[in-house]
Formats: sequence, C-alpha cells, structure tokens
Amino acid sequence: MTSSGPADRHVPVLLDRVLALLAPALETPGAVVVDATLGLGGHSEAMLRRFDGLRLVGLDRDPNALELSASRLAPFGERVTLVHAVYDELPDVLARLGLPRVQGVLFDLGVSSMQLDEADRGFAYAQDAPLDMRMNPTTGPTAADVLNTYGAGDLARVLRAYGEEKFAKRIADAVVRERAREPFTTSARLVELIRAAIPAPARRTGGNPAKRTFQALRIEVNGELAALERAMPAAVAALAVSGRIVVLTYHSLEDRIVKRVLAAGATAGGPLDLPVELPGTAPVLRLLAKGDVPDEAETAANPRAASARVRAAEKVREAA
Repeated sequence: MTSSGPADRHVPVLLDRVLALLAPALETPGAVVVDATLGLGGHSEAMLRRFDGLRLVGLDRDPNALELSASRLAPFGERVTLVHAVYDELPDVLARLGLPRVQGVLFDLGVSSMQLDEADRGFAYAQDAPLDMRMNPTTGPTAADVLNTYGAGDLARVLRAYGEEKFAKRIADAVVRERAREPFTTSARLVELIRAAIPAPARRTGGNPAKRTFQALRIEVNGELAALERAMPAAVAALAVSGRIVVLTYHSLEDRIVKRVLAAGATAGGPLDLPVELPGTAPVLRLLAKGDVPDEAETAANPRAASARVRAAEKVREAA
C-alpha cells in the first residue's frame, strides 16, 4: 500500500474564499501572515504559492502536525517559520520573532483532518479508539481521565456547556455508574452508553447521538474556548492597519466568541447620540464576512466544510 503525503490527506476548507479575503493584505510587500492553526498546512501552502514575497509563521500545538506540515512547506525555505504553540501564545511567539505587527492572521478552528483520520487519537466517534482527544498528545489529561475522575455534576456541566447536550445529566449519571464497574478506556463503550442514555425519539434526529458529548470532551481536554477567548483579541491587536483576520468556525460556541470579538472591534466606542465620533472611539475593524457558509459545490467536494462558517475583518486603525 502506498503512503499518502499531507497534501493527499488534507483538503483545505473554503480555500478560495480565505485567499480572496486575505489577498489585499498579503499582497503588500514584506507581508507576514500567521496561520494560527497550521494543521497539515493546506491553507499555508496555498498562501505561500499565491503571494510570492509572503513570510509565514505557522503555529500548532500538535507536534505530529508540525512534522508533516514542515515537510509540505519545506520548498518555501526561509519564508516559513513553524512554532510548537497554542494560538493564545501568539503575542509571545511574535515577540520572540521580533514581529510587532503582521498583515494577516488565519484561524481554522476545531479538530484537524489528521486528528480525525488517525484512529488512535480518539477524536472520531465512528470508530473504536482510545479516549485520548488531546491535540497535543504529549501533555495533559485525556478524555478518559475526564470521564473517569470528574464528579457527575462537573461532567454534566461540561456536556451541557461545551456540547449543548440536553441529556447531559442522564449521560453523566450513566458514566459515573458504569465507570464504577470498569473505567472508560475506549470510544465504542462510551458511544454505546450515550445511545442507551438518550431517549429513543431524540436518537432519531440530529445525526450520531455521541457527537455532542465528543465535542464537549474535546473542548474540555484542550481548553479550546478559553484559549480562543484570549487568542482573538491578541490576534486583532497584532494586526497592522489594513491587515486582515479570517476565522473558520465549526460550531456555535466558538462562532459566538469570534462574532463577539469582531463585532466589538467594528463598533464605535463613543456615546450613540453624538453627531460625530469622539477622538479614539472610531471602530478598529471593518467587517468583511459575517458568518458566510460554503456553497453546495464546496460541501460536495469536501464534506468537512459542511458546518463551516467564515468570519473576517480588516483593521482600519490602531486602538487608542
């Protein structure tokens, strides 16, 4: 069996739209773009090919992703700097690199294609695998640790807050009962428990009933929403004037955070009833995309794009 490279395994989501939104900023001579969620480097490779003088800084918490994308992006030589970091570390990374401002920032949020495809990572509920779910598999608690150590109340809170699971208490209580018999180690047993805990009428709609629980565990294990809350304002602050930020989201929780930060930046800060804006209160951002979704052709070509939304903004002035 022949092995496939990163380019064969990864179809970047909404690639043409992302490039079009970033283009006016990345065409600037000496432009620097941060791919804050490098993954397998599909978006990064396309940007480097499209914009000849572009320098790219790629961040990822997953060392396996960094290794694969380093191979993919090797032809671009010194134009590429890859860093093992979570996206909320962006200010520290840029400071170490001596880059006070950048022309573009891209976030492609959620779980990566590689992480979904590698069964032993435990992200996919459709196949039996160890309950890991760490985006950085070298550190921190696993999904199994969460399931086997959290109290029923804390576990229900995680499922409700991060999975928007209506039957969070029923699932949490069932997990606590079952783990007393035998700790959870693999995904198939958890999927079976979730299916049994959810009433039959609710199982008939909305796809796999385990989807919401797996999302909640992944977010908890990786601290995704807390990191995003820190990363979004930091990314806006790092943009030069006329720089652009593009964010791909895949569920309502992360989309709300992105929408709130970008909308706040695009809102004037002064009293609403004044005939003119006070100095320093004009909007910092101009919105470019407000939750655009892929068309049918994109979704047909790349099913993982189905739940994607794209939000984007241009920085129009420095914050006071």
